Amino acid sequence: MFPLVFYFGVLLIITITIWFYNWRNPRCNGVLPPGSMGWPLLGETLQFFSPNTSSDIPPFVKDRMKRYGPIFKTSLVGRPIIVSTDADLNYFIFQQEGQSFQSWYPDTFTEIFGRQNVGSLHGFMYKYLKNMVLNLFGPESLKKMLPEVEQASNRNLRRWSTQGIVDVKESTAQMIFDLTAKKLISYDSEKSPENLRENFVAFIQGLISFPLDIPGTAYHKCLQGRKKAMKMLKNMLQERREKPRKIQSDFFDYVLEELQREDTVLTEAIALDLMFVLLFASFETTSLAITSAMKFLVDHPLVLKQLTEEHEAIIKRREIPDSGVTWNEYKSMKFTFQVINETVRLANIVPGIFRKALREIKFKGYTIPAGWAVMVCPPAVHLNPTRYRDPLDFNPWRWEARIDTNGASRNFMAFGGGMRFCVGTDFTKVQMAVFLHCLVTKYKWKAVKGGDILRTPGLQFPKGFHVHISEKEN
Repeated sequence: MFPLVFYFGVLLIITITIWFYNWRNPRCNGVLPPGSMGWPLLGETLQFFSPNTSSDIPPFVKDRMKRYGPIFKTSLVGRPIIVSTDADLNYFIFQQEGQSFQSWYPDTFTEIFGRQNVGSLHGFMYKYLKNMVLNLFGPESLKKMLPEVEQASNRNLRRWSTQGIVDVKESTAQMIFDLTAKKLISYDSEKSPENLRENFVAFIQGLISFPLDIPGTAYHKCLQGRKKAMKMLKNMLQERREKPRKIQSDFFDYVLEELQREDTVLTEAIALDLMFVLLFASFETTSLAITSAMKFLVDHPLVLKQLTEEHEAIIKRREIPDSGVTWNEYKSMKFTFQVINETVRLANIVPGIFRKALREIKFKGYTIPAGWAVMVCPPAVHLNPTRYRDPLDFNPWRWEARIDTNGASRNFMAFGGGMRFCVGTDFTKVQMAVFLHCLVTKYKWKAVKGGDILRTPGLQFPKGFHVHISEKEN
């Protein structure tokens, strides 16, 4: 009996040792990038989600860049991943969408955003949904939306100036959510018996957290927030079905029209996931960017001075000063776009953009095996160090030398790149530019408290950013 137990124990130890060795040393038809796979199954997940207050490249990435170089391997949430901070590889990945790489996110992300969300779909279905979104956020629609964005900015800034101290992050998030929800689903927070945004707040708090789905964890609260928000959206869709409108007035009407077509490829599940993602993406990332911009402008008075001069000059050129921002005026805001680009570069709101290798890739002496995930990280902070002495300095003037300030380049990928370049980019820029126009021409503000950032690894302002806003004397 004893020898049998002994041999079984030895066999178990050998099996575990081999399994552990294979985990730490994955097979590859070439040379894998250097790096550590961490512990079996867990990988380096805990280190990746560890909170930090750095404005620099996330410590998880920066430490490994110093140790292994700009391309390294790791394992997150049980998945082998190549992390790339190499500008050439990042650019290659985005340009090879649908050929060598395709959009991919961990199962935890798809659980949060929905398995039929636009980021997880490919080929014809992705292009179909992209065209649907462009119907809402394309240039022609944005031209019509411009007055609404300006009215919302003026209305909220006027109210905030009477409140004394305002939390910029919370207040701008509410402003943008109200505007977007109205365009998407005709939702009015003041008239609705249910608070839709409350569910998104619960969702956001656990969006980029350790994926442990047990009561009390941030991830569990996130899933519960999604569940409640999806239930509300589904009920709204059903009500609209029962009481259809004669004239198409929001995105819900457009979706219903698509669902009723005989040859449609759209399903209710895909439509609801799309609505959920659009509502979240439109207000959360933009409010973070506006908060960061106001914080940077407080710290850099020369930038604020030039930004103000640009917008005051726009007003002076008008025949009627209070006539409102036109599309031509918006397109002329050169320095404003430089400020926006520099803000989203440093804010680095999205900690990584995921792709999956469709075939084996050889790049700079390394091999990316077919089926492995790749995380383009960080997408915005890393600028060419040979060109800029201090890549972490807020310096919008650096953008004067750039040729393409609206798209993606090898060194600026805040809005993604390739065929999956963010379709909401123009909507974000319109909201930021018009808000800044209203802010710097009519108001002044002073930081009171907060403004400290926390990355987990996504950007947060845990204590908010509280400012005192007042009208200018002139």
